[in-house]
Amino acid sequence: MTITDLLNEKQVKFMLFGGKGGVGKTSCAAAASIWAAEHGRKTLIISTDPAHSLGDSFDQQIGPEIKKIKGVKNLYGLELDPHKEFAEYQKTLEQENSEESQAQTLLGGLGGLTGMTPPGADEALAFAKVLEYIENPEYDLVIFDTAPTGHTLRLLSLPDVLSSWVVNLLKIRAYLGKFAGLFKRLVGKGGKEDRSMETLEKLKNTIDVARGELSDPESTAFVIVMIPEAMAVFETERLLSALNEYEIPCDHIIVNMVYPEVLDCAFCRARRAMQLENLREIREIYDDFNITEVPLYEGEVRGVERLKELSEILFGGAG
Repeated sequence: MTITDLLNEKQVKFMLFGGKGGVGKTSCAAAASIWAAEHGRKTLIISTDPAHSLGDSFDQQIGPEIKKIKGVKNLYGLELDPHKEFAEYQKTLEQENSEESQAQTLLGGLGGLTGMTPPGADEALAFAKVLEYIENPEYDLVIFDTAPTGHTLRLLSLPDVLSSWVVNLLKIRAYLGKFAGLFKRLVGKGGKEDRSMETLEKLKNTIDVARGELSDPESTAFVIVMIPEAMAVFETERLLSALNEYEIPCDHIIVNMVYPEVLDCAFCRARRAMQLENLREIREIYDDFNITEVPLYEGEVRGVERLKELSEILFGGAG
C-alpha cells in the first residue's frame, strides 16, 4: 500500500510525519496535506514542533489559531504554542474555591492543585489540545508535522504520562474534596461550584479515546521521513522502536534528498555513491516497508506551488 492508498483507499483520519531534524518532514507533511485537500478531503495540518516551520513551508503566516491556507481549497493550518496552551489549561484548573484551598493548607501545606504539573508540562498540555482535534469530527483528515525524533518520542509517550498523572490527581482531588466539604460545614460557608474534577475527568476520557485512535491502523498512519545517511538510519531505528512500543501503526518511509546523477561533478558523484550504498541498506533493513524516494531539489521547497510539485512525486501523479 502506497502513501496514495493511505489517503485514497484506506481513508485514514490521522497522519503523523516524523524523523530526524532537517530531513524535510514539514515539506512532506505540507505536500501531503495539499494533495489530500485538493482531492476532496477537508484537511487540517498541525505543527507540534516548538520551532515551527509550517508557516515558512507554505510561505504564509499560520500561528496558534486555525487559519485557512491560501491557494488551496479545503486546507487549514495550525501551529500549536505549548506555552500558551499550558497557561490556558492552568487557568481552567484554577476553579477551586477558597474553602478547598484552606482545607488543603490544613492538610499539611500540599498547596493548590494547579501547582501540580505533569512531567514535560508544556508538551503535555499542548498535547491535550492535540487530543481535541483527534476527537473532533470536523475534519476528514488531520496531519501532524511532529518535532524532531526526541520530541516526537516524548509526544508519543504523553498519553500514558498524562493518563497516569490525571488519575493520581483525581485521587488527590477527591481526597481533598472530602475535607473541603467538612471544612465548609464547620465554617458554615457556601462557595462557587468546583468544576476541576469534571475538567480532569474529561481530559482523562479524551486521553483514552486518543490512545485508541492513534493505535488503530484503520485510523492512523505514521510516515517516517529520512535521508539516505547513516545517522538518519540510526534515528529511524530509534523512532521505530518507540512506535512499536506505543503501538503506533507505521509501514511507510520517505527517503528524501536523494542526489541526482551528475557526471561532471566529483563531489556530487561521491555523495551519490555514499547515498546509493545507504539506500541499498535501507531497502534491506526495511524490506517490508513501503519506501518512497524523493530527489534532492535544486532550490528551497517553499510555497504552495513548490509543495504541489513535491506532492506529485510523493503521490506519483495519482488521481
